[in-house]
Amino acid sequence: MRLINRLQNWANLLKRDVMVLWFTVKNPETPLVAKSLAVVAVAYALSPIDLIPDFIPILGYIDDIILIPMFVWITLKFVPEEVISQSRQQAISWLSTNKLKPKSYLGLAIILFIWLFVSVALFQTFIKT
Repeated sequence: MRLINRLQNWANLLKRDVMVLWFTVKNPETPLVAKSLAVVAVAYALSPIDLIPDFIPILGYIDDIILIPMFVWITLKFVPEEVISQSRQQAISWLSTNKLKPKSYLGLAIILFIWLFVSVALFQTFIKT
């Protein structure tokens, strides 16, 4: 039971940190590099679909366990501490009043584009007419 509680706590902190990045994008004091990374991280984390669908054994959860936390960690390294603390307060406030997480249609579009690009590349590679 203790491991489950730790994993739930970690997931909640990750959810909060994604929302922190969401608010850092809106903060004018955030450097351009950090904003760019945050847009990509938030778009992917809040996308209604995953790059690797969860029904694929093991690989389907790699993005949830490795990619998103890595994106968040790297992005937060570029954000000034005062912006992080302001954004963290905003995220905690937002999460306490809103139970549903926002969805990123930019992330959805990016993932669909990647899937389309890979499908066309595979089609051209293996089914040459």
